Amino acid sequence: MGFHTKGRVHSTYHNIPELREAVMDGVWINPMDAKARGIENGDSVKIWNDRGETRVLAKVTPRIMPGVMALGEGAWYKPDRKGVDHGGAINTLTSHRNTPLSKGNPQHTNLVEIARV
Repeated sequence: MGFHTKGRVHSTYHNIPELREAVMDGVWINPMDAKARGIENGDSVKIWNDRGETRVLAKVTPRIMPGVMALGEGAWYKPDRKGVDHGGAINTLTSHRNTPLSKGNPQHTNLVEIARV
């Protein structure tokens, strides 16, 4: 799921190094899910689905329930030559169609997989 991070306003201020240092741009993952995948706090991970792939650091925390991962929205897209995002842009993983109910952004619920890189 996506969430609003305190490190920026949507994508505004993503380019401020002091804010990036103060607020880690990483994916929140429960310790049980992390252990099952061999992921430790601070590890580089890839998150992917049929729409794309992004790479970020893992924040292993019991503050997220098992089976759910959370990635802050608004990170800038930084693709490599293969199209893999290294900026943590959640839009890499989302549909670009509006949701049927709210006609809004669909980034709050996406099916993905995660693995240590």
